[in-house]
Amino acid sequence: MIEKVKEQVKVLLNKENSGHGMEHVNRVLNLSLKFAEIEKADKDIVALIALLHDVDDYKLVGVENANNLVNTKKILQQCPIETDIKERILKEVKTIGYSKRLNGIRPMTIEGMIVSDADMCDGIGATGIIRSYQYHLNRGDLFFDKNVYPILNLSANDYMSKTVGTVVNHMFEKLLRLKKLMMTDSGREEAIKRHNMMIEFLYHFFEEENVPEWIEYLDNYLKANEKIINKL
Repeated sequence: MIEKVKEQVKVLLNKENSGHGMEHVNRVLNLSLKFAEIEKADKDIVALIALLHDVDDYKLVGVENANNLVNTKKILQQCPIETDIKERILKEVKTIGYSKRLNGIRPMTIEGMIVSDADMCDGIGATGIIRSYQYHLNRGDLFFDKNVYPILNLSANDYMSKTVGTVVNHMFEKLLRLKKLMMTDSGREEAIKRHNMMIEFLYHFFEEENVPEWIEYLDNYLKANEKIINKL
């Protein structure tokens, strides 16, 4: 059943090249199953939530279809799963995503929390930087503009409607905030490692770009947002 769901998700996302395609789904699936082992969660439900978590992403299908979970429901209708399990999966899928968290929506079961953490972990660290670059490149954005600073503390509506930006600004506006949104011990441990890697990357990048004002900006950002910078 899980393999059949995976094949249907692959049909929908295999050609997606904005950082939300099948490669992302597979990484989230693998990391979710790793977390599920540690957290003693239901691996089958975790796998299904992980596989379906992006098939109705508003960036891919539009806000209305995303709200109605059109693709998720279509795939689940073809699965021999008990109705209460389907409802549980639908409920959890609807809570996953950064914009949902900005609106105060979050998973309520350990399985949903695990997938949310794995999804956000895939948005930070080396993979997160690459995915952000893919997404912004797809929109025609720059990687860095030393004259344009981030817009911090975006609301959910501002975040969803933002059409211009750079990869570096996106790191400040979103990626460096994800560590604090983890809900499981497994997610927190993984996020700390990836978070620290991004900070190191930014310091090296700003040094190589010879923009000391951005090093100062990063210093001030961390002082304001990181009471304790976790060490590996």
